[in-house]
Amino acid sequence: MSAITTYLEYFIYGYYPYLAGTVFLFGSLVRFDYGQYTWKTGSSQMLSTKNMRLASNLFHIGIITIFFGHLVGLLTPHWMYEHFLLPSTKQLLAVVIGGIAGVLCVIGGAMLLYRRMFNPRVRASSSKMDTLILAILLIQACLGLTTIFFTLGHMDGEMMLTLASWAQAIVFFNGGAANYLQDVSWIFKLHIFLGLTIILLFPFTRLVHVWSAPFGYLTRRYQLVRKRG
Repeated sequence: MSAITTYLEYFIYGYYPYLAGTVFLFGSLVRFDYGQYTWKTGSSQMLSTKNMRLASNLFHIGIITIFFGHLVGLLTPHWMYEHFLLPSTKQLLAVVIGGIAGVLCVIGGAMLLYRRMFNPRVRASSSKMDTLILAILLIQACLGLTTIFFTLGHMDGEMMLTLASWAQAIVFFNGGAANYLQDVSWIFKLHIFLGLTIILLFPFTRLVHVWSAPFGYLTRRYQLVRKRG
């Protein structure tokens, strides 16, 4: 490995996560403060309803499952589950659940992207960033599914532990995080890099609506509706 390649890997997997995270947080705050009229999903359902609900549901169910699966799987320390869950079993669960969620995400995302690119009314109302971020998410989901084939060759759980060690080193500000990925296959490195890039682009896209998820809807008081006397 050349010195330039080594430097790039240390930058991408050691420093780039903090750059992406900083832009993610401060960029979201600045956009909310100065661009509240752009803080929306820009729904196009009223322009075309054909397969919209199916595509949207498949995509959102898949991507939400993937997000929380990565969050729990990568950031849960090994000592918290080592007494009742083997690394190999955890990896098998990740392959099965992640595979199903990934397929749903790819199918729904492909339908949404096709609609956004080839439906004249939807395309006219879409920004370039809308189409770009959807395409990137779709590519990322495809990369995630591709990593499954690389994982099947070694189901001992070591890869899961390695990736989790890297993620926890980043989140908890431990030094030498990039060292964990030195011997990891290129497909995992590409998957991580694209994921970090999505985090970097987050404040400049329609993804900011994630911050406004209607959690209050679950705990709202019932609305009383009475007939007129």
